[in-house]
Amino acid sequence: MDVSVRSFGSCEGKPVDLYRVENQNGMVLTVSNYGGVVTGLQVPDRAGRFEDVVLGYDTLAGYLDDGAHLGALVGRYGNRISAGRFEIDGKPYALAKNNGSNHLHGGNVGFGRRVWESEAVDSGVKLIYVSPDGEEGYPGCLTAEVTIGLTEANALTLRYQAETDATTHVNLTHHGYFNLLGSGDILDHELTLYADLFTPVDSGLIPTGELRAVDDTPLDFREGALIGERIDDENDQLVAGGGYDHNFVLSGDQDEQGLAATVIDSLSGRRMDVFTTEPGVQFYTGNFLDGSIVGKHGKRYEKRSGLCLETQHFPDTPNQPSFPLTILRPGETYVSKTDYRFGLI
Repeated sequence: MDVSVRSFGSCEGKPVDLYRVENQNGMVLTVSNYGGVVTGLQVPDRAGRFEDVVLGYDTLAGYLDDGAHLGALVGRYGNRISAGRFEIDGKPYALAKNNGSNHLHGGNVGFGRRVWESEAVDSGVKLIYVSPDGEEGYPGCLTAEVTIGLTEANALTLRYQAETDATTHVNLTHHGYFNLLGSGDILDHELTLYADLFTPVDSGLIPTGELRAVDDTPLDFREGALIGERIDDENDQLVAGGGYDHNFVLSGDQDEQGLAATVIDSLSGRRMDVFTTEPGVQFYTGNFLDGSIVGKHGKRYEKRSGLCLETQHFPDTPNQPSFPLTILRPGETYVSKTDYRFGLI
């Protein structure tokens, strides 16, 4: 594995680096220590042609102004927390409200906007960020370590670990926008989601607390379907999200990495399989992209030009006692593993 590093600029007086990882098959991953952003992922098609399959920017300046979390690590808590508050052991905590009245993706300056300590490792880059007690309203000093790598089997790998000195909530994820064709929209991508249930949301995209069966709904991807086939159906859940923006309850055994999703682009022949130890995955179809973002090579990112499969614990878990817990206490270690494995059909 060939790993190299170069300067990518600076942020608030701190140097920012860009790591380049190339495997023996010619697949190339680029990662910045600013926000742990995956800035590029070159993947071959059935003819051996390489395309960058992730949305992003050509320079650091784009990421500094980015509001869509393109390719970034998300923390302390991925997704939404209702009303920007929760209680731990009876004590209330107020978080930053950066999504209407709710808290989203860690607040005003989440982990995706921080410069992480970094070092090259055999297959990628190890990132460390120490989040001080009270940052964005969260209790406890949290030390997060994420290793982002590339395997010789063409897998993008993310290994998360965190420890705290006071009880807190943690839910780390990767907010990559994928387009397996490399351009256009993702409506002709075929998706399989290995989930019998999802968590329905209200008009503010906050879970109601229900675990609802996907049967006879446009959210049923168990047998595989084109993403655009039912995305505009008159369904209350699709109306709420402007398309798909929902957490799916994974059916596999998450004690080990279970298969969460498969995405296929029949035109290029590319396939992506998502494996995770997490109990859920947020499927998002770039509904809030509107062409205002100018990305790589001057390309404007229009609505639904990328899809996200954010492996996670469920949204608003701190206020939903029936959901799998996200609490982390001193002496415990948060551990999570996700692979995006690429191949051909």
